Amino acid sequence: MRCWRDEQSIVPLQPPDFNMGAAWRSSPLLGLLLLLTVHAAPQGYGGDADKGELRDDIPEINRDLDHLFQGDIAGDPRRNAILNDTMRWTFPIPYILTDSLDLNAKGVILQAMEAYRLKSCVDFKPYEGEASYLSFTKLSGCWSFVGDLKEGHAQGQNVSIGAGCDTRAVVEHELLHALGFYHEQSRADRDNYVHIAWDQILEGKEHNFNKYEDDFITDLNTAYDYESIMHYRPFSFNKDPLVPTITTAIPAFNALIGQRLDFSATDLTRLNRMYDCAQSLTLLDQCSFELINICGMIQNQKDHADWIQTLSTPGQPDHTLLGRCRDAGYFMGFDVAGGPAGASALLESRVLHPRRDQQCLHFFYRTGLTPGDRLVVWVRTDDGTGAVRRVRKIHTITGEGTGRWHLAHVTLRQTEKFRYFFQGVQGSASSTGAISLDDITLSETVCPSAVWQVSNFSLVGVAPGTALTSRCYSSPEGYSFGLRLYPRGFDPSYRDHLALTVHLCSGPDDAVMEWPALHRQVTVTVLDQDADATRTMSSSRSFTTDAAGPWERPTATSSATWDPSCSCYRGKDFGWPTFMSHDQLGRRSFLKNDDLIITADFNDLTHLLRTEERPAAHTDDVTDPGDITGAEPARGQDGGRARERRAASGDPCSPNPCLHQGVCVNTHGAASCRCASGRATFYTGETCHMMRYHGDVLGAVIGGVAGIVVMTTSILAVLRRRRPGGH
Repeated sequence: MRCWRDEQSIVPLQPPDFNMGAAWRSSPLLGLLLLLTVHAAPQGYGGDADKGELRDDIPEINRDLDHLFQGDIAGDPRRNAILNDTMRWTFPIPYILTDSLDLNAKGVILQAMEAYRLKSCVDFKPYEGEASYLSFTKLSGCWSFVGDLKEGHAQGQNVSIGAGCDTRAVVEHELLHALGFYHEQSRADRDNYVHIAWDQILEGKEHNFNKYEDDFITDLNTAYDYESIMHYRPFSFNKDPLVPTITTAIPAFNALIGQRLDFSATDLTRLNRMYDCAQSLTLLDQCSFELINICGMIQNQKDHADWIQTLSTPGQPDHTLLGRCRDAGYFMGFDVAGGPAGASALLESRVLHPRRDQQCLHFFYRTGLTPGDRLVVWVRTDDGTGAVRRVRKIHTITGEGTGRWHLAHVTLRQTEKFRYFFQGVQGSASSTGAISLDDITLSETVCPSAVWQVSNFSLVGVAPGTALTSRCYSSPEGYSFGLRLYPRGFDPSYRDHLALTVHLCSGPDDAVMEWPALHRQVTVTVLDQDADATRTMSSSRSFTTDAAGPWERPTATSSATWDPSCSCYRGKDFGWPTFMSHDQLGRRSFLKNDDLIITADFNDLTHLLRTEERPAAHTDDVTDPGDITGAEPARGQDGGRARERRAASGDPCSPNPCLHQGVCVNTHGAASCRCASGRATFYTGETCHMMRYHGDVLGAVIGGVAGIVVMTTSILAVLRRRRPGGH
């Protein structure tokens, strides 16, 4: 195989050149369409999720915390968690989300846990009385201990997700510390790959750049990883804001180190080696059609034609490699030219055995040049005799005749063994071209509520503060919302960044929605379109509507503005003026086929308002967080000091006060409800909510390789319980 350019994740590309004039000269029609869809910055801008600044990294957030070493590691620096097997966790790892956490942080922590489940065998469960567990709490900064200390504190082993730490990537980073990992630049061989400018490090912070020999930490036989989520950024702990403390031996990597997108491929290799993960916890089926066996997919013998494994050409490139590689870059195609109207071809997956009761089928498709051709998604399930033959239509896509690759997400809800299959249907006898499929991924996640594909992105030329506006999408509850993309930034000071904002739209279900829309989490993701789901490193950010101020119903009497393109009112925008730099856009597969793909979700987190619900501890038998952070002693829900336990007469767990088969734990005479072991659940007050798996996940490694994280991962099968007078 010979490719025309080097791998995007290694060699940085030039930032996109936004030029409306170029778009106009290339295609007057395209220029007119772009002109019609570009809107000036909204008059009612609600605010910035990052307070109008570039988001600080962990070393900047923790700069004044002197009790930490390596910038964000608490505890004894002499402990050896990587080489000491006794300091490794057993799965699932018990955890508590303390109510000191911001609501957005709680949602982001659950997103990070889901990323671990989808890409490794690491699993988590709500605490139910175990001696060792993680206690996620909001203290000063972002930090964790390394490994399982097995100290059995009543407060658990703290992981601090403080102010500014509430992103999925930061939580993934801190959890890797908790799992036993140190920073990349602390390796014994680091001086071969990076240079430390000791004279540029802040006085007293030199210890954060110590390196450790192989008898203390191990690289698990992996190469130095500039792309690791565990690497410092160039300007960490620096004196001069213009002079870096870390530079790379290969200059092209200076802009890459310290990425806070997602796990790198090497991060996952090390994690899976350390914990002997052969597979991830969830089902993953993916195919880019590069191998002759086409991933075990089969043709139907009773249809009119076959899907053909087709090699890319300049006029018909694949989506995986975009036709850049000689003798590689295949896709599946159904030729619709010359056949009768209604002719069809079926392409069917292997038999799949789900672990959860919901799946997302994600694929790229391209229809012929004649509008009207159809691509239909079906599932085939058990007919009751063990044979997978009962069929059900799930989704139909009608071609628009552009000949471009488009992304589709289709929700499946299969609980027993099944196949999914694609049916290509020729729209008319005059159809031309072909229906094509590429880069298929089925993962056990929730499909995103919004998918916005911005085509010909490099031709979009707009001034800072000018936006492209999406159509309005619907959340699972029925809220209508839209997005705005500022290719040159919302603020001229950050014209080298993308800005992204979110707003409510007036919608058909507004009369029955709750107003204001409180306790909702908005998550926006710019998709890394890598064909391998285990390698995707998408850029994801979240905020909650509580932090964004009251999200009122958009009406004529509110601050909303009327948009004739959707015949709706659009409310105030809230988002990120520095969501992503143009330099980052030029790396990996964010701009593939010149398409930028943005996904978004708008989810209810009311069930996470009270997640701690554990009996208060005596102050003399608890290690106070203030011992290592200067924080005040633990306080109760009413803001006062935590109440002392009182001995109860009889058994407080009889009868069992816990709902949904929760387990009652008698802790010093007080009842504490926890979820039963052996189920993927989370605890919210009096109830246990399940993320259903089919079969026992404890002690077993389940499913295929890691699933794609192309969306904001939501909690599956959340059962919401309302109490009189409450949420």
